[in-house]
Amino acid sequence: MLSGWKGWTLMVWVAAVSLVLADGRRVRPPRCPVGCTCTKDNALCENVRSVPHTFPSDVVSLSFVKSGFNEIIEGSFVHTPALQLLLFTANSFDLIDEDAFLGLPHLEYLFIENNKIASISPYAFRGLKALIHLSLAYNNLETLPKDVFKGMDALTKVDLRGNNLICDCKLKWLVEWMHHTNATLDQIYCSGPPIYQGKKINDLLPHSFDCITAEFASYQSLKFESISVGAFTFGEDQYVVFAQPFTGTCILVMYLLLSYPGTSTVVCKPMVIDNHLFVIVAQLFGGSHIYKRDPSANKFIKIQDIDILKIRKPNDIETFMIDGESFFVIADSSKAGSTTVYKWNGNGFYSHQSLHPWFRDTDVEYLEISNKPHLILSSSSQRPVVYQWNRSQKQFDRRTDIPEMEDVFSVKHFRVKGELFICLTRFIGDSKVMRWDGAMFKEVQTFPSRGSMVFQPVSIGNWQYAILGSDYSLTQVYQWDTERGQFVPSQELNIQAPRAFSMVSIDDRVFLLASSFKGKTQIYEHLMIDMSN
Repeated sequence: MLSGWKGWTLMVWVAAVSLVLADGRRVRPPRCPVGCTCTKDNALCENVRSVPHTFPSDVVSLSFVKSGFNEIIEGSFVHTPALQLLLFTANSFDLIDEDAFLGLPHLEYLFIENNKIASISPYAFRGLKALIHLSLAYNNLETLPKDVFKGMDALTKVDLRGNNLICDCKLKWLVEWMHHTNATLDQIYCSGPPIYQGKKINDLLPHSFDCITAEFASYQSLKFESISVGAFTFGEDQYVVFAQPFTGTCILVMYLLLSYPGTSTVVCKPMVIDNHLFVIVAQLFGGSHIYKRDPSANKFIKIQDIDILKIRKPNDIETFMIDGESFFVIADSSKAGSTTVYKWNGNGFYSHQSLHPWFRDTDVEYLEISNKPHLILSSSSQRPVVYQWNRSQKQFDRRTDIPEMEDVFSVKHFRVKGELFICLTRFIGDSKVMRWDGAMFKEVQTFPSRGSMVFQPVSIGNWQYAILGSDYSLTQVYQWDTERGQFVPSQELNIQAPRAFSMVSIDDRVFLLASSFKGKTQIYEHLMIDMSN
């Protein structure tokens, strides 16, 4: 009994001291603020311009009605730590700041209803570990920041009715949270997007949201110009080869292939035959040549010259295999030369067939149409011409041309779900995407070209892109939209005079290599982005 009595006496003494100043004057307890009405344990504030900082110490419930402040700022209620209920209704504020309710360890009920709230900080409710009932009903909320309810493990009721919630990737986390929380929620509905408008958010599933997107992020600039770039596999390693037009050099990863001062290299094309690596080097001056890697000396040696009477002004090289035999074809853009197919005979390459003489071809593309080998030759003097492989004659026969497509610089193909498409590049005018319908190519989509020398389709996993370069503007990256059956704008890249694009995968990372004729060769990394974060 004695110890209990001493404890009680000490408590009274401390309380008495707290009400006495140094000069002996007693301190008055906080009065009810102006604009508020206070009872024993409740306070109601109406038409106040800010949150008051002084309330009677025994107030455990506090309400604000028709108040004029614009936001609930950080630490607004640190002076009322005993609050158990806090209510806001019919107020004009539209923002709740970070740590707005800091210092309320006993708060169990928070009603923020019929206000104009459009934005809530991700950490607005931080520290409300005792909160069991939260209402944000009838505000102007279109979304909620991810994990805004994190740490509120005592919640048993959340009310989000009467808002304009947009059920996009930003709200995916809420759907996931609703499926794992013990709190109950009233039925709430999506205000958008159109695909979900009017649907119950409570019925949505996390996998209903397609929130994974991708972009090409700048990774590295290489201090040289290049006019072509290609990636290939040799053995178990990935290699990249660049053609440098002003130094007459081909660079293969870290190896210097060749250097001819004063020459102009336009294409360095790798080719692997029976575990031997060859590189076909096309040059505007000094002739074109074929090199073979000597593994014992770890260098490339020239094994063959290409007939300069046939290949006078090479512009593109394509390699391919038909029935187990290795070929390459060089598109010649001179008035006197001839696009020529070469075949490997076990010791070297020999001229197998001349195609399209005198037509100044700028590009050649190998592809299979209806499981049959084909070539498409682009020319500055006529429409693209389609050649088909004649298996009995073992050569290409002219099949048709692509109508109404004059002045096409190049043609590149890609496939989506087995369907064959081609990208046709025009320098000025409209570049196009066309689809093979079983008998001919038909237009799918047009793209404005402003100095375009490359319109390159690129596939990365399930992602299909088309990259349209420009000498006068930014390079446009388009992404294939499966539902629309066409490309949609994705992003822009700043590359000076791009001429070629190629992909390379290294250690589960994917890179886009972009050659630049007038600036630094660029490397971009393909990054996956979760929009729900």
